[in-house]
Amino acid sequence: MTTRQHLRAASDSHPIDRRRLAHYLEHEGFQLDPGAQIQQFAAGLANINYLLTIDDIPVVLRRPPDGVLPPGAHDMGREHRVLSHLSKVFPLAPDSMHLCTDQEVIGVPFQLIEYRDGIVIKGDDSSLLAGEPEKARSVGEMLVQTMAALHDVDAATAGLADLGRPEGFIDRAITGWRKRAARLEPQGAMAHLVAEIGGWLARQKIGSRPATLLHCDIKLDNLILDPQSLQPVALVDWDMGTRGDPLFDLATMLSYWTEAGDPAPMHTMAQMPTAAAGFQTRDEIAARYGQITGTDLSDLPVILVLCQFKLATVFHQLHATYGRGPDAREPYREFADLSLGLYEFAHANLD
Repeated sequence: MTTRQHLRAASDSHPIDRRRLAHYLEHEGFQLDPGAQIQQFAAGLANINYLLTIDDIPVVLRRPPDGVLPPGAHDMGREHRVLSHLSKVFPLAPDSMHLCTDQEVIGVPFQLIEYRDGIVIKGDDSSLLAGEPEKARSVGEMLVQTMAALHDVDAATAGLADLGRPEGFIDRAITGWRKRAARLEPQGAMAHLVAEIGGWLARQKIGSRPATLLHCDIKLDNLILDPQSLQPVALVDWDMGTRGDPLFDLATMLSYWTEAGDPAPMHTMAQMPTAAAGFQTRDEIAARYGQITGTDLSDLPVILVLCQFKLATVFHQLHATYGRGPDAREPYREFADLSLGLYEFAHANLD
C-alpha cells in the first residue's frame, strides 16, 4: 500500500500487541512472520500504518488514530468495502485483504491492505522536481488525469452502486462542516470567520451533476509513484471514499494546491510542492479537468470555498485533539494559528 521510505524503528513505533495480533491472524487463516519486525511508517498526521510480513509477503496493517474521532472519520469499515471492490476494476486501488472489527485485538479496528512499493512525494518537498519545471508540470497533469480516471469508473461495475448518498451531497457537506467547526468552539476572530463563511456557504445555490466515485483526499502524498517515471503505482487512504459530486474531489485537491503568490498559511500547511516552478495554477488544473471530463465547472468557486473551510476545520480539529495542554505534540501545537490563516484565505475568496 505504501513505500518503505521513512519506516520507524520498531522501538519508535506506536505499540502493538504482537502476540495477540499473531493469534488473531492465525485464527483468520494468516501467518504472521515470526522473524520479521512490525514497523510503523513515519508519515501521516492521523491514521497509523505498519509494515508487516504475512504468509511471506509484505502487507500493510492500517488503523485509525487514538483519541475521540469526529463522526464518520477514519472509517476502516468503509475503506475496506471500497478497496475490496474497487481494486478489481481500478488498478490504482490496492486490495483490502481483511477487516478486523474486534477491538480486543489491538484496541481499534484495522485492515490488512496490499503493499505497493514506490516513492511518495511528502508535503511540499520538491527535491525530485528541482530545476525541472517540465517534470513538475507532468506531475500536475498526472494528478488531474488520476482524478479523471477514478471519476470515469462505473460504480455499479465496481459493486459500489449503493455507496454513500449522492443526492444532496454538497448541501450535507456544508451542513456537516459547519457543525464540525462549531463543535470546536472557535473564539475571537476565528469564531467570526467560521460564522461568516458558514453562513455564506449555506446561502449558495448549488447545481447538480452526475455522481461519481470520490476519493475525497487526492494529493501527492496519497499517491505512490514509480521512481523513474513518477507515474502512479497506487492511490491510497480511502477511508473517506464515497459517491457524490465530482467537483468536491477537484476542489479538495485544489484546496491543497499552493501557488507562489498565496498568503503564508497556504505555504505553511505544506501539503504539496505546487508552488514550485512548472506546476500549473489552480485555474489551469480546473480547466484541464473540465477539458478531460466535460464537467460543468460553474459551481467550482463555491465548492472550493467549502473545501478550504473544511481544510481549515481539519487543522483546527487536529490542534484541539493533539496540540493543547501539557501533552501537546508537534506539529499540532501550531495548528491553531494555521487554521485561522486558512479560514482567512477562504473568507477572502467569498464573492
